[in-house]
Amino acid sequence: MIGHLQQNKVKIAVEHFDMIEAADSWCLAQTLDRYCENIQKKMPVLVEVNSGHEASKSGVLLEVVDELVVQMSKLKYLCVEGLMTMEPRFGDPEESRPYFKAIRKVFERIAARNLPNMTMRFLSMGMSNNYQIAIEEDANIVRIGTRLFGER
Repeated sequence: MIGHLQQNKVKIAVEHFDMIEAADSWCLAQTLDRYCENIQKKMPVLVEVNSGHEASKSGVLLEVVDELVVQMSKLKYLCVEGLMTMEPRFGDPEESRPYFKAIRKVFERIAARNLPNMTMRFLSMGMSNNYQIAIEEDANIVRIGTRLFGER
């Protein structure tokens, strides 16, 4: 599941999805863990990072993502498998690079900690307009719906 996950939708998400790509708070992580425990399901999650400090977007701020991941690593039914960001949108794709670099550095720093319940396999960033830059900065999941299917 990609996109902001509301607390009241967690039960449905846990029952129907194989990965949550929008874990963005300690409160949400605890709720996910509780519902996963109820059905004995280990849930892979990506921590959503608000890399551009945009009020219109969900996600934990870059400055506190380490703290959230450490907390989440203590939860029994969640496995942190990486980070996801929806960077600010620019006309020139190259303007996204500093955001991608910053996320990659945090990703590498967290991965080096070898915390329990954490694999840090996925770095999800970049969209149709800047996916090449994201891949150059080590993204291994990109969202290219517009490139594939056209504008909405």
